[in-house]
Amino acid sequence: MYAIHYIENKTELLNVALRQIPAVDERVRIKGRNGKVISVEQMGENKYFVFVEFEKIVEKSKINLRSIGLKRK
Repeated sequence: MYAIHYIENKTELLNVALRQIPAVDERVRIKGRNGKVISVEQMGENKYFVFVEFEKIVEKSKINLRSIGLKRK
């Protein structure tokens, strides 16, 4: 078993014990967010840091239709 530490922008997101070490360019899903493994560093015999880059979160439009005089159909 390996101790895997997922890190994004110097922020540790998740620590988990796994049997396999994630590969570079592998897709991951952490806390409901999709991401991609950028790099993997071995810090000890069984300890690995996995650096992840997540997809950008797109905010939905927050326009109130009633305030601009449009009606919903």
